[in-house]
Formats: sequence, C-alpha cells, structure tokens
Amino acid sequence: MDEITSPGTDEVRRFIVENQPVRGHWVRLGAAWRELCQHSDYPQPVRELLGQAVAASVLLAATLKFRGTLTLQLQGDGAISLLVAQCTHDYRLRAVARFDQAAVAAGAGFRQLVGSTGRVAVTVEADERSTRYQGIVPLSGNSLADSLEAYFASSEQLPTRLLLAADEQSGAGVLVQKVPGSAKDDATELDEIWVEAQRGIERLSPADLLECPVEELLGRGFSAQDLRLFRGSPVQFQCRCNQGRVAGLLRALGANEVRDVLREQGAVTVTCEFCHRPYRFGPQDVEALFDEAASGPAGSPTVH
Repeated sequence: MDEITSPGTDEVRRFIVENQPVRGHWVRLGAAWRELCQHSDYPQPVRELLGQAVAASVLLAATLKFRGTLTLQLQGDGAISLLVAQCTHDYRLRAVARFDQAAVAAGAGFRQLVGSTGRVAVTVEADERSTRYQGIVPLSGNSLADSLEAYFASSEQLPTRLLLAADEQSGAGVLVQKVPGSAKDDATELDEIWVEAQRGIERLSPADLLECPVEELLGRGFSAQDLRLFRGSPVQFQCRCNQGRVAGLLRALGANEVRDVLREQGAVTVTCEFCHRPYRFGPQDVEALFDEAASGPAGSPTVH
C-alpha cells in the first residue's frame, strides 16, 4: 500500500484498490467532534449515534463532487425523534439530536433509540444553480451503517459497506464501494475482489476504527489487496450561528421586548438550537445593540 503520512485526526482520506473498480474513504474526528458537542449534554447512547452520523455525513460528502451542503437526517418513533448531521463540500460540520431523556434511559440499543418505524434521508443542496437532491429510505437493520448501506443500494445503486464508531473523544468511519468497471473486466474476478473488500470491513472492529492509525487500519483490513491511500483533507466543526446573527435576531424582536427580558432576567441569553452555544447580552450590550440599530442596518433575523 502506498502511504502518504499525515495527522491522524480531523481528516478524511480516500483510498482505492489499484486498477480495480473498488474505492473507499476513511474519516476520524477528534477536536472537531469534541467542539461540536461542547455545549450539549447528550447521554452516551445519543452521543455515540450522533457521532456515527457525523462521521457518516463526511463519508457521504467525500463520495460526491459538489459544492454545497449534504444533510443526513434520521427520524423515528424511538427515544431519538430527530437527528441531523450536516457536512459541506469542504468538510465543515455541525449536528444536533432531539431525544426523550426517559426513553433513552429505558433502552439504549439502536432500535430502542430510533424506533420500529422511521426513515433516513440524505439531502444534497448544491450551490450551482441552487440544485437539490434527496434520497429517502426506511430505517433498516440494527445500526445506522445498515440503514446507509440500504440507502446506497436503493438510491445510488452502488454496493457499499460501512463501519461507524464514536465515543466521548472521537468519531470515525470507513466506507468501501464497488463502482462501475470497464466492459472488458472479468465479472467473476470483480465479484471476488468485491467480496474480499467486504471482508476487509468485517475484519475491523469499532475499537480498531477509533484507535488505529489509518495505515495500520487499512493494512489490517485489506492486507490481501493492493491499496493506494491518498492525502487527507481537514475536517472542522463550524456552525452557522455567530454573535452578529444573534444581534440581528434581537434587533428584529425590538427594543421594548428585549429590554423587558433584560429587566426580568438581568441579561438576555439566546441559545443556538443547532449547536446549543449560548450568546449572552448584558445591559450594556443591549443598549449598544439598539444604538447600532438606530444608526445602521439590522442583521439577519434568524439563527439556524
């Protein structure tokens, strides 16, 4: 396997089986994952599933050539009612989960978390000409990876295998796909290569995925195949919220309403519904806010 060394976390890397129609991607998140969860208090089962979804969103984005945002959304009737992970073409992440605390405590398996009926949707919104694509499949199997494999088989017609893992400190994933080959290729030989590629995923454990350097990981899983591993791309957390957008929201509410909240609570705090980061405005901040509003244009009225 050709190796190009690079840092081991917060990056996504592509690999291929030399001269064969099999490709893959690997991702591991460290600081970006911890920063994403910094202002959120997710129970361990929710946090792990969210981490898997975030890693999956990077892998899905890496398989595409686009400029825009990919959104992975899971909806079910279990303890987690909604889970959303977003990744841009240049690998900027954000994610959120909505859940019932008591229901999570009652059962932490995949099906207890997502329920018996539900769906996973993958939406790609491309900047070019504002194009939008969405694929939706029912939740299936006993893991998010199972459901996404079904998504690729149904919506993309690409045989795909996935392994996903997450814990408190990191999230990771590896994906392999069989892509269309040449008409001259031997079908039997291609089938054998693909079977061996699937076995490569099966040889790896979630612990391997979270702990092993990528070169060791792929060498362990795909030792019988000649792989080429490409240079990595950095991945980072980035929510769309910021101080200026929150200020615009408060200006849109109006001075009287904001000052009423200030008198009742001593400060005005707005929390981003996506990353849960709090933005606090004290008395001086509020007065400065409306002094600015009187002399300049208002900002954006929404934070999302």
